Amino acid sequence: MAKSAFLKSSLAKKYWMALTGLFLCLFLSGHLAGNLQLLVPHNALNFNKYALFMTSNPAVKILSYLTYISILFHAFDGIMLAFQNKAARPIGYAKNNPSANSPWASRNMAVMGTIILIFIVTHMVSFWAKMHFDEKMPLQTVTISAQGQSQEFYVTTDGGYLPKAQVDQKMILIKDRTDFYDAGANVKIKEGYKDLYKITLAFFQDAQYGLLFTLLYVVSMIILAFHLLHGFSSAFQSLGLNHPKYTPAIKAFGKGFAIVVPLLFAIIPIYIHFFLKA
Repeated sequence: MAKSAFLKSSLAKKYWMALTGLFLCLFLSGHLAGNLQLLVPHNALNFNKYALFMTSNPAVKILSYLTYISILFHAFDGIMLAFQNKAARPIGYAKNNPSANSPWASRNMAVMGTIILIFIVTHMVSFWAKMHFDEKMPLQTVTISAQGQSQEFYVTTDGGYLPKAQVDQKMILIKDRTDFYDAGANVKIKEGYKDLYKITLAFFQDAQYGLLFTLLYVVSMIILAFHLLHGFSSAFQSLGLNHPKYTPAIKAFGKGFAIVVPLLFAIIPIYIHFFLKA
């Protein structure tokens, strides 16, 4: 009974919020490191190599599932904690000055978290779902010119090329949009790269909605920054990791993390939309 009561308590929820939040900060760091490759012009091959690694490596897959669970648990726990805190104070104080008692970010963590969750879902539909489930996901190609003639090739993961004309004429079949098969023997010949680089550029450079997508992405990163400004340092506090010597450094690092990481994420779509030529 005591154990069950503890798991349902606000203290337990704060522990889980802190642990999942700090884990998601690690995820943000790794995800940012990969996405920064989009700031390099004409870097399709390296970015698509990164995308293939992130969707095929067994260890990364395990971490991915852990990330999905952490996102859902963090969001659900945050909503439950917000309701629990509100229920504890059903009647507001006669004289209430919230700005004097707590920072704006701390009073709106649940709202910001909900907006961020909506952003994550739409972000995954736009990119993650296409990588995993879209049968029309384009494969990376390259055009090679020789002796005054240009020919388009599919880029393969072993560093080679397959003539696109032959593949499109069904001399070689595509299975699951990544594997090239011999049409007669039905034997896998090569593996290609899904062109997530092309999909990403097309998303933010779309003539009709590209600017809107870019602005919404930037606004979401601003909200994430405010969420992290309070969440990072409070996670250590919830875990009881306070120390006069280290806490100021943790708070300073948290502020830097909350500003730099969302800022770099926001720069990517701005650069793609306004400066990067497809």
